Amino acid sequence: MSQGDKVVREGEELKALTHPLRLRMLGALREHGPATATELARRFETDTGATSYHLRKLAQYGFVEEVASSGHPRARRWRAVHVTTSWNNSEMAATSAGRTAAGWLRRQQAEILVSNVDSFEQNQTTLPAEWVDAAGIGDLLVDLTPASVEELWQRFYSHVDELKARDAGNADAAKVSIVVSAFPQAGERS
Repeated sequence: MSQGDKVVREGEELKALTHPLRLRMLGALREHGPATATELARRFETDTGATSYHLRKLAQYGFVEEVASSGHPRARRWRAVHVTTSWNNSEMAATSAGRTAAGWLRRQQAEILVSNVDSFEQNQTTLPAEWVDAAGIGDLLVDLTPASVEELWQRFYSHVDELKARDAGNADAAKVSIVVSAFPQAGERS
């Protein structure tokens, strides 16, 4: 089972995630559990050579690892080592590679949000009413200090962990994609 959060400290390490196939494979391993390069190649409609290469790159930086396989002796199974990945923006901003990688990943997260909205719009007529009512998006513009934003992040993730534990095994629970952000607005000071 994956263990918590991987905190990335160097731009080159974060850069390992900036290939779209690597990011998708890591996400699949986190969501669906261990898989072989062949299984991932089928899932993402690519060749096994590409998935093998990208799995080795992810392993090089500690995002995935090989696990014992009960199948064919040459079939290498891989699993995600961590549930989430995070980084310190100041550390990443210290190098060009870090700035580029962090920026690319933030834009990927924004694209996930757009994809989630599109999917909801297309499928809401087939969803149960309680899911249609529970889903949503919102935005706030508030005056906070950096310390308050840090506290907000900590409380948010702590509360998500509590809710996950409470809903574990509940038949009404479903995968929910949550994308959050907090960015200071340039030139806006109260």
